[in-house]
Amino acid sequence: MSARGSVDGLESSAPLAAMLPAVFADDDLAQRFVAGLDEVLAPILNTLDCLDSYFDPALTPADFARWLGTWIGAETDGTEPDPRLRAIVAATARLHRIRGTRQGLAETVRLAFGTTPEITESGGAAWSARPLGPFPRPARPALHVALRLPDPTPADTHRLDALVAAARPAHMPYTVEVTAAERTSER
Repeated sequence: MSARGSVDGLESSAPLAAMLPAVFADDDLAQRFVAGLDEVLAPILNTLDCLDSYFDPALTPADFARWLGTWIGAETDGTEPDPRLRAIVAATARLHRIRGTRQGLAETVRLAFGTTPEITESGGAAWSARPLGPFPRPARPALHVALRLPDPTPADTHRLDALVAAARPAHMPYTVEVTAAERTSER
């Protein structure tokens, strides 16, 4: 995050000179002194006046959006374009509620890559009148996430692996696959 600093020409929303006792109203030294303080405090007061905007991913400065994402555990890698970063940060709280589910995993991958993955899992449920009845699917849990991208790179596979590791059910072994999407000729 870049540091917020002084802004040339920014006036204070609460000038200190107006708050001085009347005895200092004509004191040139006191007026210049508080004017210097106003210049230093103006960006701070401006930030405080707009504080709610800093916590809205759509309105906050881009560098603060990335920092805000680290506060809430957004799954970013630092290469997302600004609109995608803001969408990920905005969706993170909701994604935490559905983390470990198929829906949560699909949405996490879709936000990061802009395309919906194909998810194959071994989960299942059944009812049996006998204890230890047969399990409806293979006994060993498995999860496979396939993603089709226009121009996949090894970095995409690494990124998908990291996302799945973070968003999958904790007990599930998994595999990932990134392949090239079929190109269609547009005429």
